[in-house]
Amino acid sequence: MKECIILAGGLGTRLQSVVSDVPKCMALVAGKPFLSYLFDYAAEQGFDHLILSLGYKSEVVLLWLEDKQFPFKVSYVIEDSPLGTGGAIKLAFEKVSGDSSFVFNGDTFFDVDTDLLKRFHEENEASVSLALKPMVDFDRYGSVDINSRGRITLFNEKQYCKAGLINGGVYVINQDIFSRLDLNDKFSFEKDILEAHIKNLVICGYEQNGYFIDIGIPSDFEKANIDFRNR
Repeated sequence: MKECIILAGGLGTRLQSVVSDVPKCMALVAGKPFLSYLFDYAAEQGFDHLILSLGYKSEVVLLWLEDKQFPFKVSYVIEDSPLGTGGAIKLAFEKVSGDSSFVFNGDTFFDVDTDLLKRFHEENEASVSLALKPMVDFDRYGSVDINSRGRITLFNEKQYCKAGLINGGVYVINQDIFSRLDLNDKFSFEKDILEAHIKNLVICGYEQNGYFIDIGIPSDFEKANIDFRNR
């Protein structure tokens, strides 16, 4: 079964000037909730099961789901209080039936060939694999260093970068990392797993150059409204 967790509980604090009172994933982009584009993409990629990790205004997402039919099973978990990205993923893994799952950020669209990413993950016997997006002239994202075998060696802090690879917010994660690591229920996946365990977990990065947008700031939200008009 091909499964994916979608982190869909974000508040969208930086979008308050253009979007209010809905989770970030439900912000209207070209007339449709952003989440609907992720669902369409998941259908195109042949997913069998989506697990939504919900928090802020979860009822808005659940109401949207009510009258919809999808070519995959949809499950969800709801955070009683914010758990951070790591805690949200860990909670959602309670609904995952397999040994691993994809994870998407609910405010990011990255057109990745997920079958190639999964094959790369398995061939490298990785605990976590990230889809990496090449970018030029950026300072909004931290960059990622990888070696010749695709293993990530360093996560760099946000600073201006002439050219580099960024974490595109699409992962394959093995379920057993949560039992292997001593973690609380509330933690950051990026800081407390990726960065903290870069030396003792096999964390790999696979470069893909498909369309990428993160709607987390007003300028990119407006760009998405243009880009998605014909989707």
